Amino acid sequence: MSLLDEATRKIAGPDGNIRAKVAARLDLKTKPPRSLGRLEDLACSVAAIQRSQSPSVRNKAIVVMAADHGVAAVGVSAYPQEVTGQMLANFAAGGAAICVLARQVGAQVVIVDMGCATPAHGRPAVLDRRIGPGTRDFTKGPAMTRADALKAVEAGIAVASDLADREVSLLGLGEMGIANTTSASAMAAAFLRLPAEEVTGRGTGVDDSGYRRKIEAIRKGLEVHRPDPADGLDVLSKIGGFEIAGLAGVAIGAASRKIPVVTDGLIATAAALAAVRIAPAVQGCLLPSHASVEIGHRRMLDALGLKPLLDLEMRLGEGTGAALAMGLVDASIRILDEMATFESAGVSGP
Repeated sequence: MSLLDEATRKIAGPDGNIRAKVAARLDLKTKPPRSLGRLEDLACSVAAIQRSQSPSVRNKAIVVMAADHGVAAVGVSAYPQEVTGQMLANFAAGGAAICVLARQVGAQVVIVDMGCATPAHGRPAVLDRRIGPGTRDFTKGPAMTRADALKAVEAGIAVASDLADREVSLLGLGEMGIANTTSASAMAAAFLRLPAEEVTGRGTGVDDSGYRRKIEAIRKGLEVHRPDPADGLDVLSKIGGFEIAGLAGVAIGAASRKIPVVTDGLIATAAALAAVRIAPAVQGCLLPSHASVEIGHRRMLDALGLKPLLDLEMRLGEGTGAALAMGLVDASIRILDEMATFESAGVSGP
């Protein structure tokens, strides 16, 4: 049995009975019923996913996977491809936005090189799980082989499993890769059966000509490869990225270990959607973070049945939205654990 098959078989999904019991506990707190709204829902979701009436999110991690994309060669990004490797070094040094926000919420940042053109040799803070020096240009051929897509997914499963062994109880998804909004938008178009222009934004801020090149690249990739929207590995291999496939594996691996997965923006959500097409039970283990300004993001959230917790008009990626949402997850569990009940506080109930 493959690592993917093994992980998929272990996904139990959220426990509805535990969700109901935790909701009943929250109704005993010193507040009108349901007056904390979605904050209460969040605590119930974490408890149901962890299958525990005493959920814990003390140990948090954000997995930031990086890789390069061959489609960058057709001019779809405002930044040169070497930025991917440079930002990997910035992550390792703790200087990136995700590092700042992760420190704020007490989350570990796990940095993984899934296939940057410039390897992160000599950087002990970076895990080497390289599949290759970036994907191929999907306007000319498949981004990767199906075997490499599976290898990347299983690398992500292994990363999540290792973190679970170290008692991490909440995982966020983050990424870096020049041109990866092109791959993610192409995946959104494929999975949702929508035209490229309905799911594609400007990513790093390309000008009008760059945006037209991006749309055309996605149209060409979809036309040439015709990825099967029901087959997550097919979509990943034809138009995806090594880091996107790796994050799909992280989601599957976390779900198999009863760990809630906090999604991020466009790219991380494309990975989550791929994970759900590979292993449908993953869907119940996802917690949405924010709504990106990238137009394809809300479309994918809708397809996953997820309502974002935040809308800050962000589009950076890296797991920044996931980090911010972890603060809300923390707050929801503190309400469950620390807030007095009517009986314990001597307050008259309704």
